[in-house]
Amino acid sequence: MNAQAPKGTADMLPDVARAWEHLQRVAQELFARYGYEPVYTPLFEHTEVFTRGIGEATDIVSKEMYTFEDKAGRSITLRPEGTASVVRSALEHNLTANGAQAKLYYAGPMFRYERPQKGRMRQFWQIGIEVLGAAEPTADAEVIAVLWRYFEALGIPAENMRLLLNSMGDESCRPAYRDSIAAYIRDHAVGLCEECNRRADTNPLRAFDCKNPACREVMGEAPLLRDELCGACATHYAEVKAHLDALGIPYVEDPSLVRGLDYYTRTVFEIQVDAGLGSQNAIGGGGRYDRLMEAYGGPATPGLGFALGFERTLLAMQAAGVEVPAPPRAEVFVARVDDAVTAEVFALAQRLRDAGIAAELDHQGRSLKSQFKQADRLGARFVLVVGPDELTDGQVTMRDMSTKEEKRVALGSAPAEVAAALG
Repeated sequence: MNAQAPKGTADMLPDVARAWEHLQRVAQELFARYGYEPVYTPLFEHTEVFTRGIGEATDIVSKEMYTFEDKAGRSITLRPEGTASVVRSALEHNLTANGAQAKLYYAGPMFRYERPQKGRMRQFWQIGIEVLGAAEPTADAEVIAVLWRYFEALGIPAENMRLLLNSMGDESCRPAYRDSIAAYIRDHAVGLCEECNRRADTNPLRAFDCKNPACREVMGEAPLLRDELCGACATHYAEVKAHLDALGIPYVEDPSLVRGLDYYTRTVFEIQVDAGLGSQNAIGGGGRYDRLMEAYGGPATPGLGFALGFERTLLAMQAAGVEVPAPPRAEVFVARVDDAVTAEVFALAQRLRDAGIAAELDHQGRSLKSQFKQADRLGARFVLVVGPDELTDGQVTMRDMSTKEEKRVALGSAPAEVAAALG
């Protein structure tokens, strides 16, 4: 047996698992203030949920999806991102029927077959929100504000972050722009990589996202969509920027920001950090997708949202010197002097836990000195020492681990004494 996790995956050991839970708690508290509710979709979907929604020409669909046939011969795919699944769920359960608005958030693992690197894994973890049924620019500004405030709530300084903003237009103005970019790529084929040349026929806007320096230089001279937006898209984009200005959220307009998925329309955005991730410095982003539910056979329903990567966010927090709160594993440790009092120690620990106090005890027959060391490692504030002499008097010794002060307390009232001392 190979006792190693598969390539591109990693075990969440306690320190990292606590960080993941912390990010979820912060998300739940913040998102609730904006009216978002939780939704959890299956880890796998029918493959067409992603091919139809994300786009067959995208790298995710063409190269990175984990797709297989189940025993009934149906094509099934592990979800590579969260938006398509949430929109499918909203359509299935009529969450936006009769003009209703759905504000949802999710958290969980996603799967993409790509080269593992710093902050990028084959099984990775995301937190995201989706708003369905909202067409106003205020919704765009709200979603961006939630993402910005979330990273601030985690402790990442605003000066470490950079918000990139762009508009990708809609079905009125983007098709002609796509054609002009495809023609531009063909005219400059010699200076572009093979992948960018291929994109001229599949997804020409993705050439803006190529990391090849030569390609970036060539695409830097390409026509910009912001100069060709239709009136409605230009007005929408201007209002989004005005709302962000009013909120005091700084942004940088980046006309080359296109995001990687076909379903985006109009507003797209991305938050990057200046340290901790190298060139792959995005920690979260998203945009508007007003035609996605329609692509699934549902009614035309505006939508938008964002997703953030846990692994990258954690690296950004570490680079900024942000420590994840680590609550003590035990508030009190119940120590035994010898084996004769094992039953009483076990019972007292359980009474403490039933009273809502985090308590631990020795299960390995350690000496009293070793038990004190264990209590210290666990961060316990108090140790209750149980011995034959104390039990004869119906008492235990309560030791404050910070001041080293000790006192005798009645065995029966020990949980109340500890609770009072803990405040």
